[in-house]
Amino acid sequence: MEKKLLQDHLALRRDEARRSKASEEQLRRRLQVLEAELEEARSESKAIYAEMSRQCRALQKEMETRSRQLEEEVTGLREQLETCQKEAKAAGQEAEQALGERDQTLAQLRAHVADMEAKYEEILHGSLDRLLAKLRVIKPQWDGAVLRLHAKYKEQLHQFGLNPLDL
Repeated sequence: MEKKLLQDHLALRRDEARRSKASEEQLRRRLQVLEAELEEARSESKAIYAEMSRQCRALQKEMETRSRQLEEEVTGLREQLETCQKEAKAAGQEAEQALGERDQTLAQLRAHVADMEAKYEEILHGSLDRLLAKLRVIKPQWDGAVLRLHAKYKEQLHQFGLNPLDL
């Protein structure tokens, strides 16, 4: 009986061993599948990492290029701004100078006009004074001539029978 028990026990152990072997074999296959999947995942991960690294380098290069372009553009715009500011300052100074010259010219012209007005006034007053002097000298002669003409025409009107006061 002991032998039978041992045989049964041995059979159970063999059965357990076979199952363990089968389970082990199954686990090995499963392990191989998992290792293959792991290797595939690693390979895929490496490919993704390599692609991301490539994209990152491309983006960095693109950003550096764009940054350089923008820096060059900023430099150019600063130079243009400085040029424009210098031109605006020069134009402002020229305009200020032109306004100063215009004001000076206007002042000179006003002074010249005032001087000419004074001279013309002096000439006009002198001419009028001479004319008045001549008129004073000649007035007594005209008055006499006018009185003679007046008397003559009055006499003629009387000869025609007209009253000079009625006319």
